[in-house]
Amino acid sequence: MKIFLVWAFLINSYSLFKTGDCASTHDQILSVRASTQEQVDILENITRHEELYESVLLQPVSPWHIKAEADVHLFVSASRSEAVMDLLQKHSISHQVLLNNTKELMELQTKKLPNATRSSSSFYESYHSLEEIYEWINEVALAYPDMVETFSIGSSFENRSLQVLKLSGEKKADKKAIWMDCGIHAREWISPAFCLWFVQHYLKNYKQDQNITHLLDNMDVYVLPVMNPDGYKYTWLHTLTSRNRMWRKNRSHRKGSFCTGVDLNRNFDANWCSEGASNNTCFDTYCGPAAHSEPETQALAEFLRNHSDSVQIYYTIHSYSQMLLFPFSYTRDKAPNHDELLGLVKEVAEKINASTGNTYKYGPGSETIYLAPGGSDDWAYDLGIKYAFTFELQDTGNYGFLLPPSHILQACSEALIAVQTIALRVIEKTKPDSP
Repeated sequence: MKIFLVWAFLINSYSLFKTGDCASTHDQILSVRASTQEQVDILENITRHEELYESVLLQPVSPWHIKAEADVHLFVSASRSEAVMDLLQKHSISHQVLLNNTKELMELQTKKLPNATRSSSSFYESYHSLEEIYEWINEVALAYPDMVETFSIGSSFENRSLQVLKLSGEKKADKKAIWMDCGIHAREWISPAFCLWFVQHYLKNYKQDQNITHLLDNMDVYVLPVMNPDGYKYTWLHTLTSRNRMWRKNRSHRKGSFCTGVDLNRNFDANWCSEGASNNTCFDTYCGPAAHSEPETQALAEFLRNHSDSVQIYYTIHSYSQMLLFPFSYTRDKAPNHDELLGLVKEVAEKINASTGNTYKYGPGSETIYLAPGGSDDWAYDLGIKYAFTFELQDTGNYGFLLPPSHILQACSEALIAVQTIALRVIEKTKPDSP
């Protein structure tokens, strides 16, 4: 019966697209909610055939995570929006337009403010291209030679450098460290924006802010602003061809593969390619042909292995959904220090709420969102980094991946609360006993 419904649905869809000449003039993002299993099946088929519908599933990240009575966020191009809306209405599926001005928002995200130099606050309240980020890294290193070291941990599939900044306060022997990566998913622009904002905030306020001084004097901080430079570059090249602005994966391709890209956050050797990942090359959660098959994940894994004796905290910055996650995502089993990790993110959520009024969900990834094997935080945790976290920044879907520049400051302030609160607690927990 289900197979029959699927074929009937596809045939009907094709007919609608052939005859639907009156399309919307705007690309749209829809919020859709199924209430029956039949409606779930229909939504799954829309999202499994993105080329046919010129759509991109934004939330959840894969069709098999669509559930009854749960919001689904779907990008639909202008030429297919009316046909998709007709299908939803035909099957009585509840839906509303979240954004009807995606092109306007994309243009806003790439707009440059006048006189926005590296030393100005407006620079950090804007989004920046990959070339601008590389230039910024060089400028920061020159401006703070005593505190910043820059180096590459490897190259991407398209041979772009994976540039890291190392921030240091006092130089000490056997000093512990924090790792933070941003931009593992190409479309999540607020993530690299935070890495830039964080670096400048810490360098500028060292010796001015007691917490920053304490943290940098006790821990070095490694920051990788863009872990997926090829994908990030691709989204900037296609800011006005909206569907490609929503690109998630890297840009690797292999002979015989119809589709491009691997989800770098499904490619780590942490229960790789089990439930929650896809072996379909065209899916956004494609796990790759093997664990650590991608040069980007290889580079990060090699660096963390080589520094596993010093790196105590692992942060990976994502968006959107406002969540504070910790291992495990690949299993529903609890991490050995589950209660400790839960206590840390609970404190962070309470501090963010008190500061900005925003609510962040928190907990282990598998229980808070869904099963997601092959993630970088789980792999880091299994390596021995017992404080491993994924932060999903603003917002909860009103703008999603098109978060306007006017929201950058608050989003970064919230992320800073998370990064700093946990780091200071870890320093306190792990400091040697006084004689």
